[in-house]
Amino acid sequence: MPVTATLVSSVPARAEIVALPVRSDRLGDEPYDLDWKLLKALGFEGKDGQIQMVAAGGRPVAVVGMGTSAELTPAVIRRASASLARAASGCGWLASSLLDPATEENRSAFAQAHLEGLILGSYGYHAHKSDPKPSKLKKVSMVAPASSEMREAVAKGRCVAEAVCVARDLANEPGGSLTPEKLAAAARRIAEDGDGDGYKLEIWGKEKINAERLGGLLGVNRGSEQEPRFVRLEWDPPGAKGFLALVGKGITFDSGGLSIKPATGMETMKMDMSGAAAVLGALKAAGTLKPSVRVAGFIPITDNMTGGDATRPGDVLRIRNGKTVEVLNTDAEGRLVLADALSLASEARPDAILDLATLTGACMVALGAKVAGLMGNHADFIAAVQQAAERSGERVWNLPLPADYRKQLDSEVADIKNIGNRWGGTLTAGLFLAEFVADGIPWAHLDIAGPAWCDSTDGETSRGGTGFGVRLLVELISRFQPPGRGECD
Repeated sequence: MPVTATLVSSVPARAEIVALPVRSDRLGDEPYDLDWKLLKALGFEGKDGQIQMVAAGGRPVAVVGMGTSAELTPAVIRRASASLARAASGCGWLASSLLDPATEENRSAFAQAHLEGLILGSYGYHAHKSDPKPSKLKKVSMVAPASSEMREAVAKGRCVAEAVCVARDLANEPGGSLTPEKLAAAARRIAEDGDGDGYKLEIWGKEKINAERLGGLLGVNRGSEQEPRFVRLEWDPPGAKGFLALVGKGITFDSGGLSIKPATGMETMKMDMSGAAAVLGALKAAGTLKPSVRVAGFIPITDNMTGGDATRPGDVLRIRNGKTVEVLNTDAEGRLVLADALSLASEARPDAILDLATLTGACMVALGAKVAGLMGNHADFIAAVQQAAERSGERVWNLPLPADYRKQLDSEVADIKNIGNRWGGTLTAGLFLAEFVADGIPWAHLDIAGPAWCDSTDGETSRGGTGFGVRLLVELISRFQPPGRGECD
């Protein structure tokens, strides 16, 4: 059962645990009846996300560090709330005053972030546990004014967090059970469970994929015993004020193909469909939030295996838009399936295209495990993605697409190679993708190889698949304005 939240004017007497916020620059001055001397003796300093359990008024109290007053943001609230959810996981009913420091201007944003953090901090993946021990936290009473704006913020926080959890579940499901067919079925469930007037769904099997000339997807699939799928899931409300295409890489497991990965490199490769998971999560949220924007998700799905007829290094594939690709590394497969999807997205003539993919280890070398690489051909659209990232608390960093690096992809036997040299691999991957975006369409690419997976619990992020990108996409969709077509690089 998911966490439910209500706005209340005061702490309910029957709540099992109470949470109180303390800022590090107001330690001892917050208006709460706490033993400040004891808290300091226990080492509590009010740092961002620090939790100290004490007893007061005959029940447990979670004293929650919020950092300094000047640095209190929705991102801090979200992280602190996730830490609180873990600390309170043994109790069923939490009363929280974490919104006390909020002002009139930021209260609704804080309320949304607070519930997001509580739900994301309560998340656990238990599908294959024989004795699962999920969080017991089911009910939250948030002490704050119950205005219509606040109720909307809480509802949005729930919607977004639950969409992130859907993406996490997909990324955490083992590649042997989350087959292309089952990932496509997840898209069908979203369409069926949502507003029937808003969603449109197409799922292509191998015969249709072949007829539609998706040579990249078919090439990657050649070594697999699982047939590929291609999903187009669309939110298309009446009177839409723009059209955004989202492309998500859906490699359900990546062995590297004949350019096989080492054993340790495969351990987390069930999450190589995290781009697809983020797109599906965002489209699920769209069915609840109902933005007046047309959003189409283009999702190529296969695993990348080493079967007897697997694509060989040196083979040439023909992509949907007619360009040929010399495959020199079968482990650079994500860009091959994305090439088909970007070609199809371009044919739909959207106002802009954003793709998300766990694409290159080079991006993790450059930016670490917590920041996604952002590239594209349109300054205003890139800026819109950056702004959505800032509002959502999901970090991105803009990287260049140097035109002179394109020659690294020149092939003597095809139109383009699928890899460049060993340097700047993230940038040459972006340049490869750009070849399959039609002229004049604003496009951006997010390389989420780092932040899509977490090796340890960190803030609102649990160990395993993170659902990175869902919050960013929801923010982008909710404020989407068609960028100017004539301004592409």
